[in-house]
Parts: sequence; C-alpha cells; structure tokens
Amino acid sequence: MGESLKDIGDRIRRTGPILFSYLLSSGSLALAALSQLVTFAILGRALGPTEFGLFVQISAVTAIAVQLCGLGASDCLLRSVSREPGSYASLLGHNLLLIGLSGVALVIGGAVAMISWSRMGSGVTVDISTLVLLLVGNVVLVRVILLVETVFLSLGRVHAANRAVLGFALARMGTAALACMMFRVSTLSEWALWQCGGNLVYAMLGAAWLAPLGRPRLAILREELQAGLLFSSQFAVRAVRSNVDLLVISLFTPIETVGSYGIARRIVDSSYLAIDALNRLVYPRLARESRDGLHLALPAAKRALGAALVLGTATFLALFTLAPWLPALFGRDYHDLSFFVRCLSGTILLVGAWAAAIDLLGASGRQDARAWIMNGANLLGSVAIAAATWLAAPIGTFVALYAIDGAIVAASWLVVFRFARRSRLHPVPPAQASLAPS
Repeated sequence: MGESLKDIGDRIRRTGPILFSYLLSSGSLALAALSQLVTFAILGRALGPTEFGLFVQISAVTAIAVQLCGLGASDCLLRSVSREPGSYASLLGHNLLLIGLSGVALVIGGAVAMISWSRMGSGVTVDISTLVLLLVGNVVLVRVILLVETVFLSLGRVHAANRAVLGFALARMGTAALACMMFRVSTLSEWALWQCGGNLVYAMLGAAWLAPLGRPRLAILREELQAGLLFSSQFAVRAVRSNVDLLVISLFTPIETVGSYGIARRIVDSSYLAIDALNRLVYPRLARESRDGLHLALPAAKRALGAALVLGTATFLALFTLAPWLPALFGRDYHDLSFFVRCLSGTILLVGAWAAAIDLLGASGRQDARAWIMNGANLLGSVAIAAATWLAAPIGTFVALYAIDGAIVAASWLVVFRFARRSRLHPVPPAQASLAPS
C-alpha cells in the first residue's frame, strides 16, 4: 500500500507542472480567441456586410499565403532548438531570410491574383495599395510575429510564448477598437492602413523580446529546406482546403452571405485553439521522446488524443449552445451566422482526433509521411469542397468538410501505427538521422 501511495504521489508531482502549463497555455489562447472574436465583431459592425465580406475574401487568401511565407522554416527551428539550443542563432537567421524572400514574392503575386479575383466574383473591387497593405500586414508581419512564439516554445519558455500570443490578440483588438470606435474607420482601405501599422508595431516589440537571446546568423541552411518545404506545404494546402469553400461561395452568393460564412469559419477556426494549446506543449516533448524511435513517443501521443477529444467535445457543445446569440454580437445583418456556426462546429472533434497523430509524425522527423497524408487529403478535399459548394452550397460544403477530416483521422493513425511497429525493430529510423540538428 505504501508503495502504491508513493507511486500516486510521484504521478501527481509529474502531472502537476504539465497540467499547470496547459492551463496557462489554453488560458492564453482562449483569451486570444475571445479577443479575436471581439475584433471581428468590431470590424463587422464598422465596415458593414459589403466591405466586411470583401475583407473576409482577402483574409482567405492571406490565410493561405502566411503558411507559405518562410517556407516552413519555423518547424525546423522548433524541432531542432528544442533538442539543441545552440542551433538557435543559425536557425533564427535562416527563418528571417526565408520570410523576407518569400514574403516579397507572396505580396506581389497575391496582389495581382486578388485584383483579378475580386473583379470576377462579387463585382466589388479594391485598389492595389489596400491589397498590398493587407498582404504585408497579414502575411509578412504576422509570420514574423508567429516566429516570436515559436522561438520561446523551442526554448521551453512557455510563459513568454503565452505572453506573445495573448499580446498579439489584444493588440489587434485594441487597434480595431481605436480605429473603428474612436477614429470612425468605415472602409477597407482605411482599416488596411491601421492593421498594417498595428502589426508592424507589435512585430518590433517581438524583435525587442528576442534581442537578449542573441543575434541571428543570417544564412540559408540548405539541409533544412526540404523539411521546411514539406512542413509548409501541408499547412498551405490545408489553408487552401479551409478557404476554398469561402472563395467559391463568393462567386455564387451575395457578398453579405460571404461575410456571415466568413465569420462562422473564423469562429470555428479560433475554437481549434483549445486543441492547439495542448499540441504546442506536447510537440516539443514528442520531438524529444521520439529521438530514438517513434514508438517511444506513442504513449504520449495517445494521451494527447484522449485530452484533445475531451477538449473538442466541450468546445463543440459550447459553440452549438451559444450560436443563436452571435447575431446580437455581430449585427442583425449577419442572419445566417448561427446556422453556419452550428453546422461547422462538429469538425472540431475530428481535428482533435487527427492532430496528435499528425504531430507525432512531424515531431519524429517523418515530414514525408505527414506531407503525403495532409497534402493528399487536402488537395483532393479542395476539389471535393469546391464541387460540393458549387453544386449544393451550403449543405454539400458541410458534408465534404466532415468527410475530409474523417479521412485524415483514419489515414494518420494507420500510418502512425505502421511506423511504430517498424520503429520497434529499428531503434533509430533513417529519417531521424538525416534530420538531426547539426
């Protein structure tokens, strides 16, 4: 009995810090999600359905572009620095160079693409200077800000990472409140200037936080490019899949409907933060535990799966219950908002079900397998969503979304179990040796 009590006490001591870290992480992300919701409410009321619908369309493009900006170098930094902190300077420089080079190409290409798309769709156009400001602010500067969080997570400074996330959300909310409530901003062109300026100020603050950690060593690490490209491709293709429905809907429905659907997607996407809060803590641990074999980290991934399902269920129930009150927050013009949120809220459970498996593949260095799963499902899914939206929006859209996430759940766990069996026979997988930090 004494031994059993001792084991229980040891387990509590081990679990306590992890639980406390998760509560802080989830708390910061929950507050960040709430502030994003308030920001969208402020913008939705100030800009009105037409201008806000156009903003949602452009945001769909920037959501894709921000995943390409930096070419996935942030994952290399998180994975390598968590194992070997001495690689920080070279990996930070690697990130900054790739953000700058890819950012220029994305801003130019995105502006040209959006000019054509806005004319083809709703008939509402936007000037090139507004597009450039939105792309710089929502792609390049946001990627720099996200890099600050990644650096702190890689060094195990979770409190600083939480501060960076929450601070950015509060800064965006403060910028929107100042612009729309005090200076009466009511057009997209005016908001583009405010948003870009606010993100620039916060990016400079993030740079000041990183300054004491040491100067970056500016050089592109060629050996990390392939892993980074595989990583970024997964999120870019997922972003395409996550926004293709919105872009297709914008071609066939009034711009006001696009605004309601865009808000619903943003609310549901923000609700994933409950699961993200868990994953951002688990990922560095999975990277360390899988260093000598993926199978060694499988128990931790299974525990993360159970926790994610509990969080996903709670989030789904909360969204489904609160959905009828959302039009009162955003404005009565967004009358389809409640229906859209309720239909989309169940996807949170499926995302929680595949997130742990996908993170284990990435943390163990199997970006190739992770990329095949995510890119294959999301590329095929993008076509399926576009077709379903075109043929039977919005019901067809919802059916396609659930089918795709369900397919990712099945594929990711089947691949994880296969690699785990192989890993038990080969303690150090070949992929691990090639991706180990120098």
